[in-house]
Amino acid sequence: MVKDMLLSMAGSGESVEIKKISGKDKTRGHLASMGFIEGEKITVVSEMAGLILDIKGTRIAIDRGMANRIVCEGVA
Repeated sequence: MVKDMLLSMAGSGESVEIKKISGKDKTRGHLASMGFIEGEKITVVSEMAGLILDIKGTRIAIDRGMANRIVCEGVA
């Protein structure tokens, strides 16, 4: 059984599925416009000050503050 976690806690190479996005409507809308929607699978490519993610075949960099708004679950 895999527990929900914040995206900022995912390690490099880990694949996760988005469960919930918190924040104001404007923030959620901005994330949705980049492909961050519930049910979407993403992979952490690299983690340093922020995260580089692979979502729908595109690499996107977000800071840890934004990643803290995304609740996800690990996938096999």
